[in-house]
Amino acid sequence: MYATQPLLPEFRTLFHASEAAVGATISSLIFACALAAPFIGPLADRIGRKRIIVTSIVILALITFGAATATTLSALVAWRFAQGLMMPGVFAVTLAYIAEEFPVEVAGQAVGAYIGGNVFGGFLGRYLTAVITPLANWQTAFVALGMLNLIGALVVFVALPRATNFHPSASLRESLAAIGGFVRRPEMVATYVVGGTILFTLTATFTYATFYLAAAPFGLSTVALGNVFFVYLAGAIAAPISGRLIDRYGNRSTLTLAMVASAGGIVLSLVPVLWIVVLGLALTSTGVFVAQAASQGYVGRIAGAQRSTAASLYIMLYYAGGGLGAIVPALMWARGGWPATVALILVVQAVAVILTRVFWSGRVASDSPAIT
Repeated sequence: MYATQPLLPEFRTLFHASEAAVGATISSLIFACALAAPFIGPLADRIGRKRIIVTSIVILALITFGAATATTLSALVAWRFAQGLMMPGVFAVTLAYIAEEFPVEVAGQAVGAYIGGNVFGGFLGRYLTAVITPLANWQTAFVALGMLNLIGALVVFVALPRATNFHPSASLRESLAAIGGFVRRPEMVATYVVGGTILFTLTATFTYATFYLAAAPFGLSTVALGNVFFVYLAGAIAAPISGRLIDRYGNRSTLTLAMVASAGGIVLSLVPVLWIVVLGLALTSTGVFVAQAASQGYVGRIAGAQRSTAASLYIMLYYAGGGLGAIVPALMWARGGWPATVALILVVQAVAVILTRVFWSGRVASDSPAIT
């Protein structure tokens, strides 16, 4: 998803484009996720989880190979959009699988482990493109990512157990009708918006931090920018731990703490000393991943029936927020650089905390009908 982030300064020069234009290699994919998510959930509620997950990964791999053939920025953006159409078939459906197949006592840990895998994948995608591109070119990096996707599809096909608690919806119409019920529930709508603020924070931070760190006084190269993404590994450790926090203290308290920590990290990044900036980015990303586990887990607990549909709506708003995170900060960047971008991110994080405190319950009872 974010494989082009460390390449953005290079793309800016290669394609003679602006920050917002090369940022479209991220925003186009994220908006495609938001567009596809509402449709993939009802389909998965009808025909099953594993079939959708495996098929989506295989097609994603083929499209990634196609992206490696792009010779213009517009072509690359188009291929990235196509990639995004496939990703909800993995993200949204896996969340529903976890909610159904894991008992409530360990559901938080299961989501935390899943988020940990996402975090590691997010690091690996960025790091591989940053390392391979100077040695060969960015197209070769995309071929490597496509190969990893094919391997991942094989592992999932062989190792992911068939769902035992899945009950297909009577029809796609029934699943689509469930959308109306979800959007009439304030608690669900607030959770969807919180999801959007979380990915807005992550996308805005690491998209514009690359421009920040590539400029003076830092002047980092593509490989050095890729090394910065090692801060993601702190999130890979924190995400499984976050599951234990959720199980013990509840989703609301965990998310509030996570967003406060993330806000502290983004403020630290204003200090023009490289190690302090990196520390701030590590704290920001770790807080985001913990908040992500809390919000995604909350959807699974309160949705009730039609979990894939509920998760798909979450994914739609989640990625819509992420797409805005790649575009809207460009306005702030043009006017005030990194400090103005940080100010915008802090406002968005405050919105997440306010919505959580107002609309979320402190805990979800262990006998909630959301998980059977």
